[in-house]
Amino acid sequence: MSTGSTAIGGARRRDSQRRQRRHQTLAGVLFILPALALFVLLLVGPLLYALYLSFFSQRLIGDNLFVGLDNYLYALQDAEFGQGLLRMLLFLVVQVPIMLGLALVFALLLDSGRLWLARLIRLGVFIPYAVPSVVAALMWGFLYGKDFGLLGQLGRTFGIAMPRFLGSELILASIGNVVTWTYAGYNMVILYSALQTVPSELYEAAGIDGAGPIRLALSIKLPLLRPALLLCTIFSVIGSFQLFNEPSILRAAAPDAISSSYTPNLYIYRLAFQDQRLNYAAALSFLLGLVVFVLSYVVTGAARRRLT
Repeated sequence: MSTGSTAIGGARRRDSQRRQRRHQTLAGVLFILPALALFVLLLVGPLLYALYLSFFSQRLIGDNLFVGLDNYLYALQDAEFGQGLLRMLLFLVVQVPIMLGLALVFALLLDSGRLWLARLIRLGVFIPYAVPSVVAALMWGFLYGKDFGLLGQLGRTFGIAMPRFLGSELILASIGNVVTWTYAGYNMVILYSALQTVPSELYEAAGIDGAGPIRLALSIKLPLLRPALLLCTIFSVIGSFQLFNEPSILRAAAPDAISSSYTPNLYIYRLAFQDQRLNYAAALSFLLGLVVFVLSYVVTGAARRRLT
């Protein structure tokens, strides 16, 4: 009798546990359902619609005509798109190491504990990231201006020939300066946060072995920062090929240096909203996404080989 009662009690407990797990699963689904619906409506849906449009071509008379991969094949021969990609590749190779180098130096200095007013310095380096990119581009455009800008005024005041920051020779470097000023603090926070997770025992052991601040940074901190540096690098690769706000704003002050196809995003924007070539713009958007995916994959693979 007692054995049967025990079996019945065990079966009831198992049923209760199964019901509880079902309720928890249902509650979890209900919690994520609003976010999932927004994700589908605002991201997956538009992407699928853009992919659909990329296989068609708008005709002057009649509806869209299915052209298959013709838009993609034409994009591979588009000189303006190719030049924009090469320009952003150059921007990536030059600007990203400088930006990440500055972020790394600031993070190491702050983590060393040897800076006076460290919190104020950390806030000062990060504040530019809180400035919207449009406002940052307007502000730097004012500073760059030869006739109306602060740098031009200083040059005339002191009789110094200032370089043409908005000229065709320096415009890419000028845009890179704006991006570096904006995002160096953002990357610094990521690296500094990663340094805060390093066990203090490692520093104490290195100090006992006679390691100074430089040796500590090179032998302990930098190797442990590689995953965070990889994350910052991938974000920077994606951001470089998405460059839009800065050249779009500065174009008003430098129309001869910044064309409507200066960056891939500017070119796609012109095709979609000025030339009304939505189908071709959609195809270029997916090609640009493919380029970013391939570069991110290459960077990740190279970093993994170094880590192993």
